Amino acid sequence: MSKPYQEPAAGREEIRHAGGEMDGAGKWTARERIEYFFDPGAFTEIGSHIKHLTASCAAGGEEAAAGVLAGYGRVNGRMVMAAAEDHTRPPGACGGCHCKKLSLAVDMAREMGIPFVGMKDSGAAGPQEDTDIEAHAGLLKSQILASGIIPQLALLMGHCLGNQAFYPVMQDFVFQCRRTGFLGTADPAPVKTKLGAETDLAALCGVQAHAVRSGCTHVVAEDDRDCLDRAKELIAFLPQNNREKPSRVNAGDDPYRMVPELNDLIPENTMVSFDMHKVIRRIVDNGYFFEIMPYFAKNVIIGFARFNGRSTGVAASQPDWMGGVIDCDAADKVARFVRFCDLFNIPLVNIHDTPAFMIGPDEEWKGILRHGAKMLYAYIDATVPKVTVMVRKSFAGAYLGMCCKDTGADLVFAWPESTVTSVGAETAASIIFAREIKNAGNPEEVRSKRIHEYRDLYENPYFAAQRGYVDDVIMPAETRRKICAALDLLEGKTVVRPHRKFSNINL
Repeated sequence: MSKPYQEPAAGREEIRHAGGEMDGAGKWTARERIEYFFDPGAFTEIGSHIKHLTASCAAGGEEAAAGVLAGYGRVNGRMVMAAAEDHTRPPGACGGCHCKKLSLAVDMAREMGIPFVGMKDSGAAGPQEDTDIEAHAGLLKSQILASGIIPQLALLMGHCLGNQAFYPVMQDFVFQCRRTGFLGTADPAPVKTKLGAETDLAALCGVQAHAVRSGCTHVVAEDDRDCLDRAKELIAFLPQNNREKPSRVNAGDDPYRMVPELNDLIPENTMVSFDMHKVIRRIVDNGYFFEIMPYFAKNVIIGFARFNGRSTGVAASQPDWMGGVIDCDAADKVARFVRFCDLFNIPLVNIHDTPAFMIGPDEEWKGILRHGAKMLYAYIDATVPKVTVMVRKSFAGAYLGMCCKDTGADLVFAWPESTVTSVGAETAASIIFAREIKNAGNPEEVRSKRIHEYRDLYENPYFAAQRGYVDDVIMPAETRRKICAALDLLEGKTVVRPHRKFSNINL
């Protein structure tokens, strides 16, 4: 007589409906998030029968699927691996099997060469699981070994506190829901107990803490739906893995169109600021720019766009914030973005209007040289196509740090009013002609004369072009077509360098 088998569907249905209701904060359940994220009917769950090692003694009884829903399927037609933590399942904590299940999902994504998306919504490690801390280390190892091989996105849709708070920040991009996403090494209770500091969860671990101040968060979303939609948008710019290039689309935007409004966009007075977003949106396909970290280090702008359907990373100065000067945070922001684009074969367009690296004791003591060096390492190490456009100021070390000819740019274009120099004319004249000015009968007249002479001679793009630092001086209206043509030229770029594991970048 044949052995009777339990119907698998019955067990799956029990698991599917395990867990409680959400807490009324407007959040979706883990399964609702997964079903919305993947194409209809395209998700296949894995590890659904895994349970916590201590499920029998954990408060609330067994925790089906180890409190995390994992699997693979298609997102806008592309294969993706995802895992959604379920805070409704008791005890709702990140335990040993929970971590191991996430590790298996990340490992499988790496081996199959597909992006991984983690939807974070869990308490800290459960006390009954503390002896299984090795599982947390295993997940960290899986993420690090997958880094640079597959894109990894972390979506903060609920709590992510304690040891597991390291998981999101070690992935490529962190999304945070404005009202429900919290990230921190501890919640306010232990902060008060151990440090005597009074705070609340939003101030300690919310959007203001990480999207504005710490720089841990890359994209802020309004709610679960917006978070998932924006994650899909970002994935569309990325390749499946580091062996591929991003898919090219038909954007329906003439790559050779002129942009005449750019000719009058930049203020003639270099001391008057303007919003660089206006330049970016006019030159990219259909004006669509997916900005990364818009609230952190706003003196630089980074994000993804397309030129002639080609996914491209954009790094630009923002003269409308701190004059576009580069400080420690701005340097970190640009450097990591450049390295990500290089890892995943995404060409770079760099736009200059920056006066310098920040000077003064505060930035000096914070390590502006160390942080600024990250930009130099990132651009010089990067082997992807790099196109630079100087729209106005490109001074001193910032000229080097934002990708000039000798720090990696394949092609450099300059607008007629752009300035490429070590320092501004006022500073240069006051140093070079200091003795003459001091001894003159009319020092101000001599000073003004020397400033104008220096400016006429050096503060123009033609002097830089004569020396080979600028490939062409172009009208602003030509910028889009020049970039598109340059990226077409550089499509097959290859770079061969001596073997090494990696450069010893300043960290």
